[in-house]
Amino acid sequence: MEKVIAWLRENWFLVLILVVGAFLRLYRIGDYMTFLGDEGRDLIIVRRLLVNFDPILIGPGTSIGQMYLGPIYYYMIAPFLWLAGFSPVGPAVFIALLGVATIYFVYHVGKEWFGRLAGWTAAALYAVSPTVIIHSHSSWNPNIMPFFSLLTIYSLWKVWSKKKYKWLIVLGASFAIVLQSHYLGVLMLPVIILFLVKSRPPAYYLLRATLLFAIFMSPLLLFDLRHNFMNLKALKVFLFESDGSFSFNFLGNLWLNFKLVVTRLIAGRNVFAGTALAVSFVFAVIYGFYKKFHLRNPSYYLLLSWLGIGILGLSFYRNEIYDHYFGFLFPAAYLFFAGLTQLFLDKFKGYGRLIVIAVVAILLAVNLAANPFLRPGNKQLQRAIEVSAKIGQEAKGNPFNIAVVAERNYEDGYQYFLEKEGRPVVEIDAQLPNTVTDQLFVICEKLPEECDPTHSSKAEVANFGWSKIEAEWEVMGVTIYKLVHTK
Repeated sequence: MEKVIAWLRENWFLVLILVVGAFLRLYRIGDYMTFLGDEGRDLIIVRRLLVNFDPILIGPGTSIGQMYLGPIYYYMIAPFLWLAGFSPVGPAVFIALLGVATIYFVYHVGKEWFGRLAGWTAAALYAVSPTVIIHSHSSWNPNIMPFFSLLTIYSLWKVWSKKKYKWLIVLGASFAIVLQSHYLGVLMLPVIILFLVKSRPPAYYLLRATLLFAIFMSPLLLFDLRHNFMNLKALKVFLFESDGSFSFNFLGNLWLNFKLVVTRLIAGRNVFAGTALAVSFVFAVIYGFYKKFHLRNPSYYLLLSWLGIGILGLSFYRNEIYDHYFGFLFPAAYLFFAGLTQLFLDKFKGYGRLIVIAVVAILLAVNLAANPFLRPGNKQLQRAIEVSAKIGQEAKGNPFNIAVVAERNYEDGYQYFLEKEGRPVVEIDAQLPNTVTDQLFVICEKLPEECDPTHSSKAEVANFGWSKIEAEWEVMGVTIYKLVHTK
């Protein structure tokens, strides 16, 4: 007990950071978590695994490139869904706790690479970042990427800098998890190859790591073998063909993406602060190379490679960059900033400390001012529960179909609760006439004047056939229409 108290006294600031980070991720998580079609789809699959023992060989489909991820995310959230009595809050809590663990991990790596002050700085900014918080309180496959990308790089550092080759096992497993959370994690591969070549690890350890990586990726490999290499072909189109998502005209995007990452992460989405920081970082890196700071501490070299190659890779992508695309860079941005602050302190001593404290304080204030909790919760989970309950009540125990008319949502968020409660919901399949029931419930998330359920182009509505509105209700801002066939 005395050792615990002594540790708490010595690490009280770290404990404070972790408590604040945990609060910002767990507070009213059910009201703020995202729960739409993607989340419902995932939980339908995982629930069927737990209830019907349906094995899972592939994970979610990607929004880009028409590929499938591996299933490891499903297996990771399954125990938490079961422990929560099949409530979607369970997997969301798991993601939040993993987010808190990432805060500590960022501190640990920052301290080990640059010193305690750098660890505190990186962890504190990571804990209050609105972008990181948003991706730390919802159950979604890209949200596990920050922890495992940091574990991948930390393992690589152990192998390269410390010659601890047993860490190759951790590297193989963690990189496989990164790839199964989002395929843009492949942009870490050049960094891994570069530093493994510099490390020249013994073949025995490299073979073990490769074997473990293959085992983790084997369900996806089996899927590809059974489906004529669907993923491999899609990846080829995605990366190399003219109609894919990658372009070799990247120079115009390089600065924009660097500024985007800095703004969305360290600067709390404040464009002015993000631009100022990005410009400062460029000059700091140039000055650091001129003074050869990276030779004094090899960690700068690894960190800059991770961040630089990642942003360079993103710059080849021709479409819009969403925040979760660079989830593999989340920890890198904060460690990069913390490393630069340590360089500044080493160079300017007393005055440097005052400047660093002032800059970090401003950044903390900017991030806290953009905190998601300053806005009302989206209550998407509660809406899905209540809308599903209303449909179940009005279906009166008879089979029914559902359709969702919305800008960015689809049926599975509602279908999860309908299946969970044992309602006779039937998915319409155009090739199977017996899947069309006598009633269709259309959930319209648009404004009422924009809803025209009988003439919607939605496939589920069109496949239902000619219909008319028999009844309608309003639940939590959503209009529910009951359609029946016209005689």
